[in-house]
Amino acid sequence: MKRTLLLWCIPGLFVGMALGLTIGLMRDLPQISILEGYQPSAVTRVYSSDGVLLAQFYAENRLPVASNQIPEALKQALIATEDRNFYSHHGIDPKGILRAVIRNLQSRGYAEGASTLTQQLAKTLFLSPDKNLTRKVREAFLALQIERRYTKEEILTLYLNQIYLGSGTYGVEAAARRYFGKNAKDLTLGESALLAGLPKAPSRYSPIANPERAMARRNMVLRQMQATEIISPEELHGALSESLQLVSTPHPSSRRAPWFLEQVRSELEEVVGPDNLYRSGLTVHTSLDSRVQTAAEKAVEVHMASLDARMQKQGNQAQPQCAVLAIDVHTGAILAHVGGRDYGRSPFDRALQARRQPGSAFKPLIFALAIEKGAEQTQIISDTPVIFSQSRGRTWAPRNFSRTFMGDITLRTSLALSRNIPAIRLIDQIGPEEAVRFAHRIGIDSPLQPNLSLALGTSEVTLEELTRAYAVFPSGGMLHRPWRIIRVEDSNGRHMYSSPRESRAVMDQESAAIMTDMLQAVIHEGTGRRAQAADRALGGKTGSTDNYRDGLFVGFSPAMAMGVWTGCDDNSTLGHMETGARTALPIWRDIMVETGPSTRPEYFSIPPGLKRHIPETGSPVLLRRPS
Repeated sequence: MKRTLLLWCIPGLFVGMALGLTIGLMRDLPQISILEGYQPSAVTRVYSSDGVLLAQFYAENRLPVASNQIPEALKQALIATEDRNFYSHHGIDPKGILRAVIRNLQSRGYAEGASTLTQQLAKTLFLSPDKNLTRKVREAFLALQIERRYTKEEILTLYLNQIYLGSGTYGVEAAARRYFGKNAKDLTLGESALLAGLPKAPSRYSPIANPERAMARRNMVLRQMQATEIISPEELHGALSESLQLVSTPHPSSRRAPWFLEQVRSELEEVVGPDNLYRSGLTVHTSLDSRVQTAAEKAVEVHMASLDARMQKQGNQAQPQCAVLAIDVHTGAILAHVGGRDYGRSPFDRALQARRQPGSAFKPLIFALAIEKGAEQTQIISDTPVIFSQSRGRTWAPRNFSRTFMGDITLRTSLALSRNIPAIRLIDQIGPEEAVRFAHRIGIDSPLQPNLSLALGTSEVTLEELTRAYAVFPSGGMLHRPWRIIRVEDSNGRHMYSSPRESRAVMDQESAAIMTDMLQAVIHEGTGRRAQAADRALGGKTGSTDNYRDGLFVGFSPAMAMGVWTGCDDNSTLGHMETGARTALPIWRDIMVETGPSTRPEYFSIPPGLKRHIPETGSPVLLRRPS
């Protein structure tokens, strides 16, 4: 009796253990029903203010398509390569498992897998890629459930939209566009076979990284298709003769406005989160003006090539760099942003991150403070030799760039001709500490040294700081902090975010207008004559530093403020006489000319508290009306 009971208990124990193991493995398995509402991660698209697509942000570059948009040749190629019994099994393939076991035993290693397409889909959607028995069993259970709920065609379509196919592409549509520049429905037999051969090892068989290996894999797929009579010998011969015709896709580093887009991406990661940014299919409208950005990139390319040639003639082996930043003077919207010459080689942003001496481009800030304190641009100041006492008995005798002196001249002429001595006399009268406070008030954030040489631009600032400070003049004394994102919409068009706007009055309108007038004189009467453009009201100032290490031109039209910097990252010289007027100004002028108004001339506004005065000699100037 005991023996009989024991014989019954042992099988029962094994059945119970098997049942318990099955329940344990199936516990917490994902619900297959979620596939009915399955939405793969979507691409976020970023547009310029004028509707040009600038970039796409994504975790997975995927473009789902319907079954009828996938060629039958691609489906059959995949089945012939990955799962020949796809249409006859119910999620797992016992014959395939047996065949794989035999081959693996023969090779004494892992030579062949036995996962069906359905199992691969289950693993991709629901499980980790770990290779262990538990995961394989759970994968089989999920595959059986998927097969019970969905048709073979639905499973195949899900797979072909989900699978990774190399070079950042997920699904056959994204891969077809990436590799061949066409939609999946237009793929040839040879191209279909190439894609069908990628799931096994996308990197190893990449047609971009390993074209010869990719072609060998493609040919193997084609021969398997012919061996299983999916294609005829004639079709095989024709497909084998197809050459590899890949499209030339620009590297992400060469996309339009990469420095601008990096700032947009960073801001959005902070405020909407990485999951929303890379997976939710957002639409981002930015402040960038594609016309201004294109003009900036073109001008940089042309004129930096000329600078390269001039530097080579002088035996200078350094690589010159450039930065451009353009801002809407009335809103602070960034219209164009170039942070260097090649983002792929150096993503360092010279417009926002690099602190460099601005040279004479800093002088307008000193003159603006003097004007705000009541000086008129017709006021006389001495351009004669001067010696200043310094600590420890030392002295400083500043010089003009020309090594000459002009005697008594007006503030207007002094700024137009960029005379050093009058600027130093002016900051000496005002006080360097007050000049520092004023500069910080109108847009400079970098620390400034309160000394007399500050008037000559010896304290380092960023191009962004200097450009937004200049924008205060044509904006009527308003400081607008730069911003980039007009609005972000979710996949349903609902508003999610806009860049914060910060504006405040930092100068009175009359003083700002007088400074605008004085900086117009720089272009019409002084060092910025090369910046003159027909039918454009422009103001600006050149800047150069000792030994020609930096060349700048910062200025504005009635609508846009723009700064251009040139220099070398290692702070070496650009070459003898390579001043801002020669290196930066031509870039600035080309952009301004290219983006000028197409209908009528622009003019700067004149507040009612000012009058136009015509001196006996010289150009008309703006003066305050008597109170």
